[in-house]
This record gives sequence, structure tokens and C-alpha cells, in this order.
Amino acid sequence: MSHFQRIGLLGSLDVPEVVESLHKLETFLKAQGREVVYEEQAADLVDWPLDKVLPIEEFPGAVDLCMVVGGDGSMLSACRKMAACGIPLLGINRGRLGFLTDISPEEIEERVWPVLQGEYKQTKRFLLETTVTRNGAEIAAGTAVNDVVLHPGMSVRMMAFELYVDGEFVYSQRSDGLIVATPTGSTAYALSAGGPLLFPELDAMVVVPLNPHTLSSRPIVLHGNARIEIRVSSRNELHPLITCDGHNDYSSEPGDIISIKKHANDILLIHPSDNNFYEVCRSKLGWGSRLGVKKPTE
Repeated sequence: MSHFQRIGLLGSLDVPEVVESLHKLETFLKAQGREVVYEEQAADLVDWPLDKVLPIEEFPGAVDLCMVVGGDGSMLSACRKMAACGIPLLGINRGRLGFLTDISPEEIEERVWPVLQGEYKQTKRFLLETTVTRNGAEIAAGTAVNDVVLHPGMSVRMMAFELYVDGEFVYSQRSDGLIVATPTGSTAYALSAGGPLLFPELDAMVVVPLNPHTLSSRPIVLHGNARIEIRVSSRNELHPLITCDGHNDYSSEPGDIISIKKHANDILLIHPSDNNFYEVCRSKLGWGSRLGVKKPTE
């Protein structure tokens, strides 16, 4: 039996390349006898008649698979919206780096067809949820697929804070901030800040200091169920920002507590069956590829 009969199409980048790929996908999927459902934001991008348009909240029960056209930012947005739905996502890359969007526009037919027939890999990724508490009251909350970042915003001054893990004091630090990243996010901002790459399905998270005012501060890899607290020092003169996946800046004040833990819902990502994490790293990060080695003569 064929998999994925009802396909939801998502896209948020209002650029001709995304519209072109949406049209190509729709035409291909309909030729394979699939029902195509456009999410409202994606529907606003196109200028041709559509059979079915639904808000993303109504996708559960109406869609078997979501295909996201865009870059990693589009996929991150879709993941945050779809986390509670349990619907798997497949990415079509119209962005730049594309760690989460596996399929290039030129490969849509040849690589989407096997997925529709059940030939694919499925990975489960977890998200982070964060809350900001002030004087015992929650003032902000957010969700992140990649990372939660404490940073000074436009200021160039360092900040002071304390880090706790599972209620235990880890360190006090003066730095430009702190990144708490999932394995998915270990290839993003955390990597640029000197953090390690984590295999995508590890049950772990990484804490990476941003330009710490000490030579001994290093990234820490924690268990995925760790509960992290960042306490903004009362000695701060600035108001650090908390950012989830580069969006939703929440302003903090001295004395605030930023709590970070694993989100209750996972996301499901679909990949072509030949997808390989190390191959993606070689391609996206410019790792050296070893030349073929001749077999010894018998």
C-alpha cells in the first residue's frame, strides 16, 4: 500500500523560487494521485486556483505528511507549529545551508517518489521549552527546535549570570551570553560559537558560552532530560534578551530566572532513504572527502 496519500504543503518565504517549487510539487503529487492541502500562509504565496486550503491547526486528521518548501528557518517554524500534531515533515531546500531540508528542487520527482512509496528514514527530534520567571511569576515562555540563547541584544557589554543544572550550581560567569542547543541545533549557532556537533538523535543538549571572560570555560554536553536554570545576576546593568531559534526576543531583568527543559512533544522528520548525517556534514560544512582508495591487488 502506498504511504502518505494526503500531503500538506507549507512555505513562508515570499520569493519566486519557493512559488516555483510549490507549483512543481503540487503538479507532481497530483499526477501520483495524492490529495494536496495548502497551509494558509503557503496559499497566500501562489496565484493559481487551489483545491483545498486549511489553517495549520486543522491539519491533524486531514494530512498524512507535510512538505516544507524553503530554508531551515521555514522548517524550524513549521516544526514549532506542528510539534503537537504528530504529523511528519519533509523539507524541500530553497534556502542556503539546509541541514533540515534534504531535497533540492531539481530532485523533487526522483526523491519524493520513493518517500511516497514508503522508502524513507524517519528521525525523532526533541524541542526545548523555556520560561522566564520574575519574582515568582512567569512573564514569558517560548519553544525552540535549535536553541535558546541568552544574549545582550544591541549592547557590547558583558553580562553576569549563574548556571544551574537539575538544581545544582554549575558556575557563575561573565560573558556575552549562553546558548542551550538541541542536537538539531548543534549545527547552527552553537557550532559557530565553538560547540560540538551532536548526532541528531542523541538524547542530549549542549550548553555553549558566548565569549566567556575566562579561558577555562568550555561547552558542556548534558542529558536530554536535564533541567537548566540561568539566573540573571543582580549586578547586571543591562537587560539581556532570551531568543528561541532566533525569534521571539524576551527581555529579562536582574534577578530573573530562565528555565529550559525538553518539550513534551517530539517532531518527526522524514528523510530520503539514502540520507546520511556525515554526508550532510561533508556537503554543508565543507569537510574533506577522502579520495577513493584502490583495493590491494590479489
